[in-house]
Amino acid sequence: MKKITLLLLLVFVSLQFVAQENEGNLYPQDFDKKYEVKVNVLTLLAAKWLDVSYERLLDEESSFGASATINTDSDETDLNYAITPYYRRYFSGKFARGFFVEGFGMLFSAKDDGVFDYNDEEITGFALGVSVGGKFVSAKGFSTELLLGFGRNFLESKNNEAVARIGVSVGYRF
Repeated sequence: MKKITLLLLLVFVSLQFVAQENEGNLYPQDFDKKYEVKVNVLTLLAAKWLDVSYERLLDEESSFGASATINTDSDETDLNYAITPYYRRYFSGKFARGFFVEGFGMLFSAKDDGVFDYNDEEITGFALGVSVGGKFVSAKGFSTELLLGFGRNFLESKNNEAVARIGVSVGYRF
């Protein structure tokens, strides 16, 4: 009985090592790839904003990055530009993908006009906020990301008290 138990224990332990070795081969995008570049296609198509992001993966659970947004059609929307640094914490068992929570800061310039106020005053704002989202990464390193977040502007403004961070991004991890 002791020999059978010992044999089963050795088989179980050896299977664990094989499973860990094969798991590394299933996700080649997790090894030696610490950088990611993305373009937000939702804001490009819907609001005509060019939103490009760079992300540096710190470990399997966290990353930091920055996003730069430029308005390509100032007649449509009030935003001129935004620079958004962020820190993310991932909650899946896989390397820097799956569900995440993000804290961000946003420095932006926009027109401060309301519905009934037609003073096209330009303001510069600084907001802090929180986002949630999900990231999916293919075996070749291509990524898709969904993101939704809100922040509060801490500089004086009549009409731009809150900011939103929304996106459907596509990118590449290298």
